Amino acid sequence: MSSKITIIGAGSVGSTIAYTLAHDEIASEIVLIDINKEKVEGEVMDIEQGTCFRSPVSLVAGDYADAKDSDIVIITSGIARKPGQTRIELTQTNVNILKSITPQIVKEAPNAKYIIVSNPVDIMTYVFTKISGLPENQIMGSGTILDTARLRYGLSEHFQVAQGNIHAYVFGEHGDTSFIPWTGAYISGLSTDEYYEEMKAHGKDVKPLDKEAMLEYVQKSGGKVIAKKGATFYAVSATVCQLVGLILAASDSLATVSSMLHGEYGIEDVCLSTLTLVGPNGIQGKVQMRMNKEEVELLKKSANALKEVIAQIEL
Repeated sequence: MSSKITIIGAGSVGSTIAYTLAHDEIASEIVLIDINKEKVEGEVMDIEQGTCFRSPVSLVAGDYADAKDSDIVIITSGIARKPGQTRIELTQTNVNILKSITPQIVKEAPNAKYIIVSNPVDIMTYVFTKISGLPENQIMGSGTILDTARLRYGLSEHFQVAQGNIHAYVFGEHGDTSFIPWTGAYISGLSTDEYYEEMKAHGKDVKPLDKEAMLEYVQKSGGKVIAKKGATFYAVSATVCQLVGLILAASDSLATVSSMLHGEYGIEDVCLSTLTLVGPNGIQGKVQMRMNKEEVELLKKSANALKEVIAQIEL
């Protein structure tokens, strides 16, 4: 597959994405850009010295000019929250970083599909959409793809069934107001409640699903990993590389990426995650999955929480 992918930010997430792309043979050319030139050169050297086990790939520790004609640009730049720093303060700092990056990269790669990974990802996706001047179909945030992956792993462990049999999603903000629309959660065509009854009838040793506990597992997993090892980057990198694969595929797929809403579910002018058609032409629209009234209200609550943050930052 011949594709050029630029990654901005060579921290744990950006460099792990570069490593994964290099070894999955997703890209033929990878450009890694970071303000810390020494760091990015070291990352590229380390990655490229292991590429003899795959077909040839070009890795460049570059500048914005090297991103010219990129098919996909992945933005991971930003800082982690410091002790005593409020979420708003962190948001404004990372928004300012994005504002400095955006005109430089858009000038070089105006036709690329952009994946925003920097946190808070929904706010950053919104800001990039507003200031980049690019068509909205070219812009998506990684959103709740990682949350959805965590949910499917949690369900597969609970029910002892392969993750590929599970179709369940996390909607809303990639954060505290995310939720699981259980109305649209299925295991091989059965609702989770129906699947539990079927497994019980087959003599399987399964317990009833505690849905609140499952949501807490999804929401708290990132914090637990950070507490234990200092950062999360393997799972998020895997999900971003999966998204890259969807963009480079021959047909559209569905994914919970963060993108601008225009009246879907009664929500306007905010980026968050719902089922979205993603493919070679970028975002092709939202698929409005069946949800009950309570779930729609949870989505609106998530949207309002994000709008409150947007109202307090300087665009």
